[in-house]
Amino acid sequence: MRTALVIGTGLIGTSVAMALVQRGVVVHLADHDPEQARTAAALGAGTDEAPEGVVDLAVVAAPPAHVARVLADAMRREVAYGYLDVASVKGGPRRELEATGVDLARYLGTHPMSGREKSGPLAASAELFEGRPWVLTPTRDTETEVLNLALELVSHCRAVPVVMDADAHDRAVALVSHMPHIVSSLVAARLEHAEESAVRLSGGGIRDVTRIAGSDPRMWIDILSANPGPVAELLSDVAADLDEAVRALRAVESGDVDRRKAGVAGIEDVLRRGNAGQVRVPGKHGAGHRVYEVVAVLIDDQPGQLARIFADAGRAGVNIEDVRIEHATGQQAGLVQLMVEPKAAPVLSAALRERGWGVRQ
Repeated sequence: MRTALVIGTGLIGTSVAMALVQRGVVVHLADHDPEQARTAAALGAGTDEAPEGVVDLAVVAAPPAHVARVLADAMRREVAYGYLDVASVKGGPRRELEATGVDLARYLGTHPMSGREKSGPLAASAELFEGRPWVLTPTRDTETEVLNLALELVSHCRAVPVVMDADAHDRAVALVSHMPHIVSSLVAARLEHAEESAVRLSGGGIRDVTRIAGSDPRMWIDILSANPGPVAELLSDVAADLDEAVRALRAVESGDVDRRKAGVAGIEDVLRRGNAGQVRVPGKHGAGHRVYEVVAVLIDDQPGQLARIFADAGRAGVNIEDVRIEHATGQQAGLVQLMVEPKAAPVLSAALRERGWGVRQ
């Protein structure tokens, strides 16, 4: 691939363009908002000048509701040899595009499984897709050269290609992305009018559950409007489970011993099913679930503290598998949770204590 046209210069489109530019591809940028395209160009994502001839690949990074229209327009103008989109829903846009009568042999629907809570070109990064799955949904009609161009794009973005059927993809993202976003938003909504004294007690648990609720609602309306059926079915199942959990908790309140026992059993069932599902979430580098030991270290909220901890861990020969930070309420301090292999935990704890760190048992 020598040339590309990226249509849509939001977070995903600009990040794709940045990654291609770093690999030496000449990238042209287009957007319904010319100012946004100019911003992306100023960030090093390519040029906002129109290509003089046909480019190798056109990448449409428009909201799902507009993908088919934008693709059909580009294909009728013959701006590229191959065409793909990066929308988060695949089945609906493909059927809409097919209804326009264009030749789908040179089109391939794709979806990079990466993003951020922030949107727009200023949030973009060439490293956004590194190590992340990138779904490709070819059909028997897809030209081999177009599939090769898509694979080259994924490689340039350092992502991992995953081939799926379009509708199977939509059901999958409803499960692992779209439904969780609604649930996160519902939990976060409970905080809107909560007493300040209660909200100030927030810790890592509520932050983990509500993190994705901070995303742009306009973007999510576009996504959910393009995949409503699978999301609604999953939320219906969640609602049924919530009803059972409510009944179980009401039973725990009961003065009847047998009802309390049944209620406790019901809640235990929910928690155990949650355990069973959570361990299926891929771990580091997409490998299976791993159980790590936590070494908790007290730190001051000052520049260089994390760098010192990581350097001291390196000197001890311990690899940090993951890290979390809990900030103390009302204090310039926090607790860093270092996740390491179980056998490395005592080694790291001893090494950090020797270097003056406050390691919490």
